[in-house]
Amino acid sequence: MAVSLSTRPHRLLPLFLGLFQGALLLFFALFVTYDEPPEQAEDTNLVAKQVYSTFPFFQDIQVMLVVGLGLLLAFLPRYGFSALTHNFLLLNFSMQWALVLQGLLHHLHHGQIHLDLHKLLISEFAAVTVLISVGAILGRASPCQLLVMATCEIPAYLASEWLIVTCLGVLDVGGTITIHVFSCYFGLGVSKALFRTTQQPLHPKETPTPRSDLMSLVGTLILWVFWPSFVAVLCQPGDAQHRAILNTLLAMSASAITTVVASSLLERDGKLSPGHLQNGSLAGGVAIGVVADMAMPPVAALALGSLSALVCVLGFRFLTPLLGRRLTLRDQCGIHNLHGLPGILGAAASVVAVLVAPKDTSASHPSQLSPAGGNASQAVEGQWRDRGAGGQALCQAAGLAVALGASLLAGLLTGTALRLPGLARPPELLCFDDSLYFKIQDQAESP
Repeated sequence: MAVSLSTRPHRLLPLFLGLFQGALLLFFALFVTYDEPPEQAEDTNLVAKQVYSTFPFFQDIQVMLVVGLGLLLAFLPRYGFSALTHNFLLLNFSMQWALVLQGLLHHLHHGQIHLDLHKLLISEFAAVTVLISVGAILGRASPCQLLVMATCEIPAYLASEWLIVTCLGVLDVGGTITIHVFSCYFGLGVSKALFRTTQQPLHPKETPTPRSDLMSLVGTLILWVFWPSFVAVLCQPGDAQHRAILNTLLAMSASAITTVVASSLLERDGKLSPGHLQNGSLAGGVAIGVVADMAMPPVAALALGSLSALVCVLGFRFLTPLLGRRLTLRDQCGIHNLHGLPGILGAAASVVAVLVAPKDTSASHPSQLSPAGGNASQAVEGQWRDRGAGGQALCQAAGLAVALGASLLAGLLTGTALRLPGLARPPELLCFDDSLYFKIQDQAESP
């Protein structure tokens, strides 16, 4: 009996992935191609310039997601192999799935989808939502459950992002609202529906060790270094992109220092909490994304970084235990403190920034995190001119409300679907353990 239960998920996972990759091969063979090379030398130089200016940012984002985020999730001492591998698997699965959906929705012309680096980058941004959401149920869900979660979340994200950016004209070049807020509350909705109201004591394999905390802190440092590329890659080249990089660096520097101050003051002996450092140092990058390319003084970026780190640390200390007791809400990685609270703070900051920003700056010419590309940016620019600062501020607030509502509803529905018995949810005693999914050498040699 025990043998059949343990082998079943190992047969289901390759079947799921094999069918997916086979279907994708057929789809690419029928519908996906590259653009024809330009005939004019000027056009060739323009394409080369765009590739050379975008690809370094793209490489930075790859390092962030594969290495930085993977190590950040490796704080569970007996779940490091699974955290790194599942993060890598979900990134590739979600990126390909988003590429298919975005191609069918936005880029299908005369029966063909013309692939380029920008479309691949937009698909990778969609995959980020899955990687963040998984943090809420890390260690307690099987790989098959995670893949089903990704399958459901990508279309929900694309619909939410289209409504927020294209319909409402929300300014969010760094994905604070469309990515961080959405993915956070989607993950919390999944966690609430998947585990319902069951409240259990701390799992014995759940407590980090010094070594696992050190690995997670290394992941934080990698994310911290490359985060400006994540925020600035979709900005208009030139002044707006330069401003986004500077504002992100200032916000993250302030959040790092404020995290140390707040963590030390909250502990009676004045010592630092590794969990606070791993998350609070990144909170400034989450909050600044929505206003990174707007015209605002440097002190505003510093202030936003400090406030975001403060709410993150306070959330870990007070809000997470409160939500666990009152709502029996499990948030394994504290995504509510790193992505949810700083994301809401950043959205509020964007309302203020829109009201006080001068209309003749490049802040009124935003780039957008939209698969529609430049047309969406031009549409948003025209909408802001037509509706004025007050109307745009209301749209920023409405975008936040849409992200919260849509993500929670979609997350609850997805979490309910993940309760299906065929998805091989691991039993409680085997949670947070690599041995359930990996052949560990020292375990294989022991009797």
